[in-house]
Amino acid sequence: MKSLLHITNGDSFTTKLQSLQLKGDVITWREMLCEGKTLSTVGSESFWKTRFEFLNKNYKVSKSWFIEKTLKEYRSLCNHKQQDHIVLWFEYDLFCQINMLAVLSWLKTHRRHAEISLVCSGKEDDSDKLYGLNELSDEKLLELYDERKVLSQDDIEYADYIWQLYCSDNPIRLENQIANNDFQFEYLSDALKTHLKRFPTIKNGLNDLENHILELVKKEKPESKNELMHKLLTNQGYYGFGDTQYERMLSSLKPLFSSFDPVKLTKKGLNVLKQEANYYSEIRDNQLYLGGSLKYNFLYNTETDRILKL
Repeated sequence: MKSLLHITNGDSFTTKLQSLQLKGDVITWREMLCEGKTLSTVGSESFWKTRFEFLNKNYKVSKSWFIEKTLKEYRSLCNHKQQDHIVLWFEYDLFCQINMLAVLSWLKTHRRHAEISLVCSGKEDDSDKLYGLNELSDEKLLELYDERKVLSQDDIEYADYIWQLYCSDNPIRLENQIANNDFQFEYLSDALKTHLKRFPTIKNGLNDLENHILELVKKEKPESKNELMHKLLTNQGYYGFGDTQYERMLSSLKPLFSSFDPVKLTKKGLNVLKQEANYYSEIRDNQLYLGGSLKYNFLYNTETDRILKL
């Protein structure tokens, strides 16, 4: 019997996976690499230093928490050197797919001889719904596990290449790769398209998700910030964000809201939404990265679905 290691996308699924009592140890990948600056050298000292600085500044993550939760688990991964079969458990969304690319890049360098396979949830029935791993029954998870995809060397090289592009200072190179998906990552193209829509649009300086937030407020008139948050979390397509990420987004859009109880937009907020005003200069933050690229050095053209460099 091959020795096994499972790498999961988060704590809640780790608990669920352990209850299935599959053979092998379980490591949790505790990161959100879809946010903030990333370096291509996953696991290096400069990589973790960059990540800590971002998480500390933007999410008030303390050094002790970061060491205890993220680095300790990473060191545990480093110490699992004997396993010759590694199973990755990730989901269809942007949050998970970017983490998956980073893990594969690390494995390519540090676990060259292991057999790597992937369990990736998403479209699991005839509905349009995309499922996270936690939403699936034990039977379904075991079925996905039995049908997991063994990744070829080409698959792993490709994932590493996309990770390098994600960490580069120009997203246009990544955009040119999206159509090239002859590999075993069925949700990656959609996740990357979603990533590119996070750059500000030419029309009003807000990105796809920021515009979606304003649109939702205008249309659904949430009674409270909690109700707004609930609506954002339950219907977010390929983003897969958590409440802390939406909180951060709302604080950058705060001047466009006149009230959060009930939730209402200011006159300016409505004008920005109607594309009669541009919010780019107010929201611009020269320290804000998406992967390796500065968010406000590029614009997204919604008519051509292309990225432009400023």
